[in-house]
Amino acid sequence: MAATRYHSQGWAEIIADGALKLTAALWFLTAVAGQLVFAFYISGFYGRTAAAGNFAAWDKHLIHGIVDGDLIGNIAVAAHLLMAFVITIGGPIQLIPQIRAYAPTFHHWNGRIYLLTAVAISIGGLYMVWTRGVIGGFPAYLGISLNAILIMFFAAQAVRYAIARDISTHRRWALRLYLAVSGVWFIRVGLMAWIIVNQGPLGNTKDFDGPFDSFIVFASYLVPLAILEIYFRTQDRAGAGGKLAMAGALAGLTALMGLGVFGAYNIMWLPRLMSV
Repeated sequence: MAATRYHSQGWAEIIADGALKLTAALWFLTAVAGQLVFAFYISGFYGRTAAAGNFAAWDKHLIHGIVDGDLIGNIAVAAHLLMAFVITIGGPIQLIPQIRAYAPTFHHWNGRIYLLTAVAISIGGLYMVWTRGVIGGFPAYLGISLNAILIMFFAAQAVRYAIARDISTHRRWALRLYLAVSGVWFIRVGLMAWIIVNQGPLGNTKDFDGPFDSFIVFASYLVPLAILEIYFRTQDRAGAGGKLAMAGALAGLTALMGLGVFGAYNIMWLPRLMSV
């Protein structure tokens, strides 16, 4: 009887572990697909308009695009967009275990570029927010600034544990960095998912200062980070029931994220690409 119970518990653990790994992989693949779409939009809209010298098109979708007489600010905007493309591509690549295992040199150099770009884009973002302003009022100033500070802190921790050869801890800080860097993507995906679910704006305003607008500027990175910490603890300590519950939550979050990607592409990005 005891042997049968032990055998059943063993199978339950195997199934739960498999479900958790499968849903985590599905979440990651959905995020990668959505971020590739975002990178395609950045290159397709901002890249094409820049190549054509049509910087006026940027002003339709950026609060402060190219401003006459502000050379440093204009360079910061262009560099920010270029780095956003680089980091959107480089981040997912850095987390693919097969590349880490079979192309370690590429993994190391891509990681260095990713870390430097993450820090640079954070500094540039802080500069633009506090010199050029941002819609959404004080919550947006604070939310974007906190995101930038967390990115730089996570990058420093990832480097610290890489140098110490503590790869397991390094990987966890790298995942935190990836989610924090993805905040600009999550805010768009989350906003579009919210609008689709509610069949229109609810707590949103054109000036991005509604209650949901103020919430999502923080939630775009704090919620994914909180979910990641729960995932880590589930991996480390939970039994079969906890792992299955986490797998179910990840499946639901993946579906919601996919809905947001669909909305962002069709509502925001595709119309802008078609206008070029």
